[in-house]
Amino acid sequence: MKEIEINTESIKLDSFLKWCGAVSLGGEAKMCIQENLVSVNGEICTQRGKKLRDGDVVSFEGEDYKVIHRWVYFSFVI
Repeated sequence: MKEIEINTESIKLDSFLKWCGAVSLGGEAKMCIQENLVSVNGEICTQRGKKLRDGDVVSFEGEDYKVIHRWVYFSFVI
């Protein structure tokens, strides 16, 4: 299983497929999702705008991708 880091609280499924390198174009992600080729946490997902959060697992073409949210902290000195 590949762990894919995001730096936001959530990411849409179609954007995640591009981010992790599973597809190269948004249109390709849309088609794969509509053709029931993508599952989230073990269930087929046809919602390309589905929000993925830390710990979700996306499966596509025999590969599993786990969403890992990394918090980014900033400190400001005034």
